[in-house]
Formats: sequence, structure tokens, C-alpha cells
Amino acid sequence: VPFLGWVQIFAYCGSIEYSSGLGEDAWGQSKAPGDMGWKPPFFTGGTQEQRNRRLAVELANGRLAMMAIIGMFFQDGLTGSAWGDCHSLVGCNFSHTVDT
Repeated sequence: VPFLGWVQIFAYCGSIEYSSGLGEDAWGQSKAPGDMGWKPPFFTGGTQEQRNRRLAVELANGRLAMMAIIGMFFQDGLTGSAWGDCHSLVGCNFSHTVDT
């Protein structure tokens, strides 16, 4: 990416951050961290305890997804394939099942 391209990317990201209000909504009222104003279905109803549980489940799923993609990055770096191409490893137990 050329230098002016990076300048454009950072300028765009900065304008988005600046226009987000930094803790305020479009009407100047303060809001909770992470509250973007969109209320997804099935997350807004119920008691506070149910909403907290749903939020905890969503956070856990997001963390699991991050660990999974990091595992795929590691596997890709180790084997050259993120999709289970382990027969290229020396001493792999599954190498006898691959027809070459």
C-alpha cells in the first residue's frame, strides 16, 4: 500500500471514530461502553439476569472463535495448510491414509 493510501486509511478511521461521539449517541446522551444503539432480536427481552447470561454466552462464543482462528493460523504456519493437511508432517500417524 502506498504511503498516501495509509494516510487515507488512517484519516477515514479517525473520522469514523470522531463521528461516533466518543461515549455519546447522536443526541448527546451518554451510553454504556459497547452500546452502538442497535438492539438485536432475542437479546433485548427478558430479565436483566437473562440479558447478562446471553451477553456472557456471546462473549464466550466470540472468544472461542478467536482461539479457533488462531489455531488455524498456527496450523497453517506449521503445515502450510489450515485445512488439516497433516500428512506433510514427518511422523504423522495419519500419513498411511493419504493416497499419493
